[in-house]
Amino acid sequence: MKHRTDTLPPQDQLCFAVYAAGQAFNRLYRGLLKPLGLTYPQYLVMLVLWRDDGVPVSAIGQRLGLDTGTLTPLLKRLEASGLLTRTRSAQDERKVVIALTDKGRALEDKARDIPQAIACASGRDLPGVVALRDEINALTRALEAAGGDS
Repeated sequence: MKHRTDTLPPQDQLCFAVYAAGQAFNRLYRGLLKPLGLTYPQYLVMLVLWRDDGVPVSAIGQRLGLDTGTLTPLLKRLEASGLLTRTRSAQDERKVVIALTDKGRALEDKARDIPQAIACASGRDLPGVVALRDEINALTRALEAAGGDS
């Protein structure tokens, strides 16, 4: 069998490096979030609510880039865990407002060290983590502008 020399192997591709980093993040977060009883998507929802409690589902979806079809089952599981409530807006019955319970608010204290643990695991100091995050965000915007989100 003849091997092509003009094709880069997976480990030399930017997309593979980003994919492999994502997998490593998933494994690290899984270990950090297990004691809290959260999955990574649930953690993201809780981050939104710890910052801005009592927001519509649509606002959470907008901030996280998730549609309501993805968010609804996730929110139902968090509600079943006693971390939040889902109620219809009095002003607009079509809107569902998500609010933390006391248990959900208390979980923030247990999650407080997770960003520091991630930063330490990265082997970078805080300015290095911020610079890397900014570079990844710039890459995301460039790829989306090039048609990567169609």
